[in-house]
Amino acid sequence: MDHGKSTTIGHLIYLLGQFDERKFKELEEEAKALGKESFKYAWILDRLKEERERGLTIDLAFLKFETRKYFFTIIDAPGHRDFVKNMITGASQADAAILVVSAKTGEFEAGMSPLGQTREHVFLARTMGIDQLIVLINKMDTVDWDQTRYEEIKAQLSKLLRMLGYKVNRIPFIPVSGWTGDNLVKKSDKMPWYKGPTLLEALDMLEEPPRPIDKPLRIPIQDVYSISGAGTVPVGRVETGVLKVGDTVVFMPANKKGEVKSIETHHVRIPEAKPGDNIGFNVKGISRTEIRRGDVAGHPNNPPTVVNEFVGRVIILYHPTAIGEGYTPVMHVHTATVATRFAELISKLDPRTGAKLEDHPKFLKQGDVAIVRFKPLKPVVVEKYSDFPQLGRFAIRDSGRTIAAGTVIEIKPIQVS
Repeated sequence: MDHGKSTTIGHLIYLLGQFDERKFKELEEEAKALGKESFKYAWILDRLKEERERGLTIDLAFLKFETRKYFFTIIDAPGHRDFVKNMITGASQADAAILVVSAKTGEFEAGMSPLGQTREHVFLARTMGIDQLIVLINKMDTVDWDQTRYEEIKAQLSKLLRMLGYKVNRIPFIPVSGWTGDNLVKKSDKMPWYKGPTLLEALDMLEEPPRPIDKPLRIPIQDVYSISGAGTVPVGRVETGVLKVGDTVVFMPANKKGEVKSIETHHVRIPEAKPGDNIGFNVKGISRTEIRRGDVAGHPNNPPTVVNEFVGRVIILYHPTAIGEGYTPVMHVHTATVATRFAELISKLDPRTGAKLEDHPKFLKQGDVAIVRFKPLKPVVVEKYSDFPQLGRFAIRDSGRTIAAGTVIEIKPIQVS
């Protein structure tokens, strides 16, 4: 479904003057030569040649741009399957989401159908704990800038968002055209009836998420290096708490302790690291082979929680048939991946209200929301979503597809010797 995400964001970056004009001219000529002029702004995001030829966003594009108030990193997600995986397990958890829907007749309706991606993306954003949303009603140029169409779409989306617990009066619904640039940076003269913010203004109205420095330290490890002269250097993003030079840290489930000798972020030495910082830190007393990606660092007085079973609330996003007890796909949680069994299907819930529909269902299928007892096949760090959201959301994947997304509601800690 092409609702015009890449074109819209590419055009925004262009209008903000944050893409090299000479490179843009090259893109434009190439697009014309291929008879694909309508892709030129999307190509700002889709740099890779093979993607251009297919006219699809394949890979995640990480892009930074600046507004008066903030630095943004955009995660442009191709279709929903990879979007889910990256949204849940990516190093940069999204703080806010821009939902792009097409005003074009038929396209909006398809996205809102029971299997539509608009509906699914909204569910996912909610499941993943994203509570700041900007809605772009795109392709207004295809409906003659019609206010009635805008109001109709806004009403339908509001209903869905309200049902999921969003505060709709705090969400801007902005009529735009990613192609012509209307209402991205400057107020459009084609829609004088619209009195709200432009996309740029709405971005600056977002609130910076709180940095949980008062919570216990949690650093999921992305990689571990051995650097000559320095020794063992784990790399990861601080999710909660504060790490200081001189601290003793413990890595779980490896249960290895060491002393922090130095901390670096983007090649700059810093005395302490806070939530949101991507860091490398040199640890004394641990060899490189003793810890690995997926381990989580914390302080010994409040170490990361290791489990070999937990209860989660999941939404089944895709499955060709049905899932029964015993199904063992792969779970992605923070930076860890571990084969995990659906040990017990506890109950099935109404996706809209969360009310219980059925105890101990025989199976689960696409679209179902359920409470499930999971058994990872080896010990892994997970935390309750209510305590540490960053370590309490997970994705379930099987043969390259995202099967389910969920949050951890109960844990059974184990002692690691």
